[in-house]
Amino acid sequence: MSTAGGGESSSQAPPEQHIALLAFPFGTLVAQLHMLARALASAVPEAIFSFVSNAENLVPLPHSSAGNLRLVPFRGGIENGGSSTTLFDRIMAVAPEKIRAMLDLAEVNAGGVPVSCVMTDAFAWITESVAEEKRLPWVALHSGFSLAMLAHIHAGDLRSRLGFAPEGMPDRAHETLDFIPGLDSMRICDLPDGIISGDRNSEFSLHLQGMAQSLPGAAVVLLPSVPADFLEQDSAIFADLNLALLIGPLNLLSPQPPSPDPEGCIHWLRDRSPLSVVYISFGIVSTLPPGELTELARGLEDSHVSFLWSLKAEQRSCLPAGFVERTQGRGKLVNWAPQVSVLGHPSVVVFVTHCGWNSALESISAGVPMLCRPIFGDQRMVARALEEIWGVGAEFVGPITRISFMIAMEGIMTGIIGHKMREWTQELRQRTTEAMFPGGGLFRNFNVLVNLIRGR
Repeated sequence: MSTAGGGESSSQAPPEQHIALLAFPFGTLVAQLHMLARALASAVPEAIFSFVSNAENLVPLPHSSAGNLRLVPFRGGIENGGSSTTLFDRIMAVAPEKIRAMLDLAEVNAGGVPVSCVMTDAFAWITESVAEEKRLPWVALHSGFSLAMLAHIHAGDLRSRLGFAPEGMPDRAHETLDFIPGLDSMRICDLPDGIISGDRNSEFSLHLQGMAQSLPGAAVVLLPSVPADFLEQDSAIFADLNLALLIGPLNLLSPQPPSPDPEGCIHWLRDRSPLSVVYISFGIVSTLPPGELTELARGLEDSHVSFLWSLKAEQRSCLPAGFVERTQGRGKLVNWAPQVSVLGHPSVVVFVTHCGWNSALESISAGVPMLCRPIFGDQRMVARALEEIWGVGAEFVGPITRISFMIAMEGIMTGIIGHKMREWTQELRQRTTEAMFPGGGLFRNFNVLVNLIRGR
């Protein structure tokens, strides 16, 4: 991907491509951007890839065999920790200065080779203005759900048509959004907060509004996804963007070595029968309300299923008294689980999840159906797509209760619904894998990006 002008002889070697990937510390964004970096560095060995982030974020990243991928520690005050709002404050207050400093550091670390392209997660959307200032193309990795991105881009259209109701629209909640291309399977109640309901002036909502306004300025928007005919067949869906590329799940695009397993999850799973274990995790940022944690535990106990539950120690006070002792032998509580390895284990029958898009892609890639309890952001739209578009998930109606969980378990373990969901998940897994092989649509899209980086 080159912005160089003319004036060079055709006999001269083209300028060396130097791609700076700027990773900001929020949730799993660093790891996802690093997967993309690994895949690109292997595909374009003649280019330099500088992966810049604060030093502690670089330590756990897997080693890359591509010698052209450089991990560049940045000590400019971008800090980890705190709530998402606090982190947005830290990033957004100084982002232009930090981005310039990170680009300068990448250039120095590469021996003075100028940066020719900058890549970030779409959350770091203020990069667009700095890239324009430096006349560099900006490639944005939108690691969330693509339909949620469309909803934010069309927020003005949605408000114009539906109005804005801070408390929601109960009378119209289940109307579909068939007047926006690509959103016809979504309902009003699936929209993220801040678009037509909730607090549109919260820092999180304003940040996402800024992202939606900036993405049309990106040279390319990358969308980790599964093959999705409802996106691929209608070019009008992405008409607001210069170029949108569906590139497949990042964990398949760049397979990672097995993650550490300090609490022995995989060893424990080896002693379980095939399709017998319920895996439960609500992600790094999301938190299930305390009352629902209690009800979920009661449902697990009374349904007598085996389970592996990734539950932070500080949340375990919500568990019923004696729960751990009564479920010992068929249940395992851990602070953290190597999710890709867990989902890939044959003993896992279903994933109870908050429906973060990265988690959903990992579950589809492993062929594991999902029980969905969305909590915030794009998770309601993800849950809707898993259930209504692909048939690989089922959403709890309302908060999780002991009874609703037990009914869901019976359907998954022994019912026709569970059987069908497993069939459809395996089918979607196969379609996704095939699409990432030579000749597949996701493979072709990735190679479009590769050729753009090469300046072709």
